Amino acid sequence: MHDIATFEAHLARLDASLSQRGRRLFAGHGAPLTARAPGRLDVMGGFADYSGSLTLELPLAEAAFVSVQLNSGTDVRIVSAGFGPDAPPLRDVSLPAAELSRACRSYADAWAYFNRHPAQAWTAYVAGALAALRIEEDVELTSGLDILVCSNVPEGKGVSSSAAIEVASLRALAALGGVSLEPVQVALLCQRIENLIVGAPCGVMDQMTSSCGSADQLLPILCQPARLQPRLAIPNDLRIWGIDSNIRHQVSGAGYTDVRVAAFMGYSISAQRLGLPVRASERPGKVDIDDARYRGYLANVGVDLFEKKLANGLPERLSGAAFLEAHGGIVDPITNVVPGRTYRVRAATAHPIYEHARANEFRSLMQRGPGSAVGLRLGELMYQAHDSYDACGLGSAGTDRLVELVRAAGPARGLYGAKITGGGSGGTVAVLGAKEAAPAVLAVIEQYARETGFRPQLFSGSSCGAAEFGIARLEREGGTFRLRRGVPSRPRVANKR
Repeated sequence: MHDIATFEAHLARLDASLSQRGRRLFAGHGAPLTARAPGRLDVMGGFADYSGSLTLELPLAEAAFVSVQLNSGTDVRIVSAGFGPDAPPLRDVSLPAAELSRACRSYADAWAYFNRHPAQAWTAYVAGALAALRIEEDVELTSGLDILVCSNVPEGKGVSSSAAIEVASLRALAALGGVSLEPVQVALLCQRIENLIVGAPCGVMDQMTSSCGSADQLLPILCQPARLQPRLAIPNDLRIWGIDSNIRHQVSGAGYTDVRVAAFMGYSISAQRLGLPVRASERPGKVDIDDARYRGYLANVGVDLFEKKLANGLPERLSGAAFLEAHGGIVDPITNVVPGRTYRVRAATAHPIYEHARANEFRSLMQRGPGSAVGLRLGELMYQAHDSYDACGLGSAGTDRLVELVRAAGPARGLYGAKITGGGSGGTVAVLGAKEAAPAVLAVIEQYARETGFRPQLFSGSSCGAAEFGIARLEREGGTFRLRRGVPSRPRVANKR
């Protein structure tokens, strides 16, 4: 992992800069504990994770480092200092430890606390881990803390910068508190942080990849809710890249949320057509569905049943008000149907059903090993997935153009397929090609730069997830920092209540 040396050098420069203002890094007790968690490139499955799809994810070389240390003060100081080419300005926030501890008693209290000041809402991705540890592990903050976040996972590019920060923060703070968490447990807690504290209705694939991934291997996740499948080696004649469209992606944006709501509307309608018992819930706009067969996941319905019995009964578009009047509500606890909004129900319902089938075929083909015919079919599956995003309303001019450029280059240049990734509506495009096709990828980037005036970032490497990286100690040697991996940690900051 070449970013370790970059991280160490960045810390030395940052410490010198902060010292000029009398606020040097880590003046507290003992060597800080550090966790590292990568971003991810979504190859197949995408936003269908919340509908139970199989997803295939690649952990990126870009990652977030989070270092934590006990201090003798009464504040939790959070410094965010990214070291990527598009890193935002340094952010330095101090929160009263006692006030923060009170806010961590429930997810609702934590959400209200972190969202009261928009300029400080970003701290929820980091300090939200303190709430999860208190609520789920009965561990309470009892002292001041220094927390440093250094990430080169670019924000808003659809490569899961938020999950990388969440996973690294939870891993580091759990280690400092003497709490041992399994990799999947880390992912599920981080999803809860993003859903209930940050307020973004994401699925689980991002956090699972950041926590559980392995370098240069696809991580198959059956999102029901988070079942890891055997890791998948990329055939040695293929390679996967990511190209940034420069269109900012937000999982909390209306487009992503609307498509998620529409999929759950389609599930409610389909459940009634299939004769599943649907009961009104005590929660407004929600229903309970007894579904032992499909277990609440559209991905389990299957293409054949969908085409024969369900597709024609789903409206292409439906207002929230008409849906609520006719069907009562949805089962999703994270999102709500808005009466005054119109939803693309049929496309949003179809996507996870077909995407699950595509992801399973993609995995089976990759398991066969090398072969250009395999590459061609894999690429076609990616193009189909991209078109399905567009049908749901999650496309964008930039990502569509990148896919068009890849398609135009085609197999003659060694490029087999491309698709928008993650939650869509901008962000990054995943590209599949022959291992020697890097010049063709660079040509796509050059053409896109000529057309738009923006030179895209290329994602071309991979690295291990947070679980494989483990916990390291950050040691100061004069004016330099060194990260020492493999050193066991001891409880020093949090106590069981």
